[in-house]
Amino acid sequence: MAIRCMNFDAMVRFYRDVIGLEVLAERGTGLVFFRLGNGVEGHIAVLALFDAARNPDLDGPRVEGSTLHHFALSLSQADQTAACRFLDSERIPYRIEHFAWIGWRGVFLSDPDGNTVELVSAGWQVTA
Repeated sequence: MAIRCMNFDAMVRFYRDVIGLEVLAERGTGLVFFRLGNGVEGHIAVLALFDAARNPDLDGPRVEGSTLHHFALSLSQADQTAACRFLDSERIPYRIEHFAWIGWRGVFLSDPDGNTVELVSAGWQVTA
């Protein structure tokens, strides 16, 4: 996943310090790779943040408004609970939505560029 960032420094801080992703590599040209997990056949799944101001010739589509609804990062129930405690302590707004049909609970928040991020975990039993 790659995001062209309007507020690069704030986005890097958000995904590193709030979401807690591990920095895999920082390139001196406004490019940071975060490790998301193991991919397929040795390919590491990453989130790449590109500084739009320092990379104006970056290939790829440019749109006035994003068509992205949200993206989800999977984590354990314990890590999701810890994330909510952290978000509360930092007074970062979020909302929780339960998906009873599949046993998921999503914690939704916005990154500094306005993208919706879901921290999702499975195994939640929701009673009516």
